[in-house]
Amino acid sequence: MKRLGFRARLIIVLILFAVIPASILVLGGAALVGSTLPVVTGGEAWERVAASGARLIASARRGRQSVEQRAATEAHEQELIASVEQSRRVRYLAERGPTVLAVLAVVGLVILAVIASRVAAHLSRQMSRPLDELVGWTELISRGRALPEKPPRRGAPEFEVLRRRMRRMAGELDTARSRELEAERLEAFRETARRVAHELKNPLTPIRFAVERLRRDAPPALAEVVEVLGTESARLEGMARSFAQFGKLPEGPAADVDLAELTRYTARASVPDGVELKVEVDDGVKMVSGHHDALARALSNVLINAVEACKEGGSVEVHVGNAAHNGGAAVEVTVRDSGCGIPREQLARIWEPYATFKSGGTGLGLAIARQTILAHHGTVEAKSEVGRGTEIRFLLPVNGGVAQAKVADQQHVP
Repeated sequence: MKRLGFRARLIIVLILFAVIPASILVLGGAALVGSTLPVVTGGEAWERVAASGARLIASARRGRQSVEQRAATEAHEQELIASVEQSRRVRYLAERGPTVLAVLAVVGLVILAVIASRVAAHLSRQMSRPLDELVGWTELISRGRALPEKPPRRGAPEFEVLRRRMRRMAGELDTARSRELEAERLEAFRETARRVAHELKNPLTPIRFAVERLRRDAPPALAEVVEVLGTESARLEGMARSFAQFGKLPEGPAADVDLAELTRYTARASVPDGVELKVEVDDGVKMVSGHHDALARALSNVLINAVEACKEGGSVEVHVGNAAHNGGAAVEVTVRDSGCGIPREQLARIWEPYATFKSGGTGLGLAIARQTILAHHGTVEAKSEVGRGTEIRFLLPVNGGVAQAKVADQQHVP
């Protein structure tokens, strides 16, 4: 047998809750009235009174009476007849009253049942529809699907509160899933990078020694070939370093880092003379807790990308200032270039490992920068417009500390 739905069960319970007590009260009251009414009317007693009164009047009339006595006897007889008649009427009603009361009770119960069913249906809709909706939401949440944007407002205000909280919970779960997936994805990328770096470094050492020996001993006719070997081996060595840097998070104890001074030095070291450089540092920039070399490498990677986007004749602007992050103090580093810009469809992928849009690149520069900032509990943002340049923004909390590898992976910023 198919089980009744929640709404049907709720309607039945509400109807029974209203009808059963009312039925007991109404039918019980009708039965009580029907059983006590004949007793209260005293019909048999009045019949006995009427009989004894008739004998008394007959006996009085056989005797000699005065005019006044005869008149009193007549009046008493009329009063007795009227009382007996009234008693018989009441008895008639008492005999048929329970039946009438039962019929009225049944009619009243039917009306009550109809009203109760309407009220129960309304109440069940007010409860079952929001509950069914929320149950459906739990299914969507379990599957990781988006909740309806604008659900109908149904039921009591408490259901709307529950909807808002479920939306917030769904958002937090979605964020947690994204962070977990990002952590697993980055860990896989890092493991691949470590393996690639290891496989590259092993043959690079003897290759470098061999190239140095060729430079000393090779005849002049082979000088160009040796130079090509040296250049390519150096490029492979740089690639191996990039893979090694991406394959690990900042290590060692954190220390106070002066981002203002770090930015000035890194900008001068990374931007060549052919590109106009402008560095602005606000007064009173706070120190941040972190790893100096890792932060310098992250900023250098961004600056190198900016220089490559500008090519020749462009400009790079760097700004350092205090900011706020999650209710606390932070330092903001912004790098703007006047280069070619990044198309919208490519902008979201610039932070991904191995995603590169230039020949000869590894796609790890910005990925390393992002990984480093996230490891310092910071955030990264990028804005770009084709033909007008790109802006990269770092936000580092002053007292954020440095997370361990697993924690840092979970600091996902879309």
